Amino acid sequence: MNLWLEILEFLLYSILIVLISKYILVCILRRIGELLRLKSKTIGNIAGVATSIPELLTASFSAMSGFILTSTYNIISSNIINVVQYMFTVILNKNSKILKNKALKIDLILVGFTILIPILMRIFHFETQGILIPIFILLLFVFYRITNNAHSLYSKVEKNQNENKYEENEKDQEKKSNISVYSRKEISSVVLQAILLAIVGILLYGIGNLLSNVLENLCIRFEIPEFILGILLGFITSLPEFITFLESQKHHKEDLEGVVEATSNLLTSNLMNLFVIQSIAIFLFLIL
Repeated sequence: MNLWLEILEFLLYSILIVLISKYILVCILRRIGELLRLKSKTIGNIAGVATSIPELLTASFSAMSGFILTSTYNIISSNIINVVQYMFTVILNKNSKILKNKALKIDLILVGFTILIPILMRIFHFETQGILIPIFILLLFVFYRITNNAHSLYSKVEKNQNENKYEENEKDQEKKSNISVYSRKEISSVVLQAILLAIVGILLYGIGNLLSNVLENLCIRFEIPEFILGILLGFITSLPEFITFLESQKHHKEDLEGVVEATSNLLTSNLMNLFVIQSIAIFLFLIL
């Protein structure tokens, strides 16, 4: 089989995963968040989970095919590229001053660990060790506790210092989120979005399976190093994050809310990539 044809298929399936995630999956999850009247940080978390779907598929199918290094380099490159894209969008939107916010600083420190940990894991050839799975699950819980506590503490401090617009908007959103009664139209919309979400999930799984076959051909038949494929996948699968970073900062009238959403998106995406997706990849590699 022709090498260039395989590479073309590799790019085609990878880009399809990205496009479906960006234009359909992310939109569905954002719509669900808005219908349920969720906060900016929560919507950012949802977007972070959604934009990690391409990494979940590429890393999982790589591991299922026996190419754990491809998934590892995919995660490393994705997390690094996410940070670069995030900083670029913050600078582009002239929101750099907002990063002085203490809660956001803590979030970005945690993001730094999501880059350092997989690099150390690769340096010491520890990426296939099953002991990492429970450790990663524990770290995921710890990291989320830290970021949630940081944002709660920041909110209390700001409330005592002054009544800024961000706090007022947060209160409004909390009131809205506490409303337990939804209209029939809203309930129908949520159900419809959930059905679409399931359909998109099935579609992405099918494309991911095709991508897995191509990866196997490229690594075995044409002997392309796994780290090259992993880095290339990292670039491709990080494209949805770039779009959501931009959209979140344009979506909100208040700059702080937009940056909070973008930062939550970044942190959640990197945490998902490292602690959840890499754990799944290790598990699949060990059992198959």
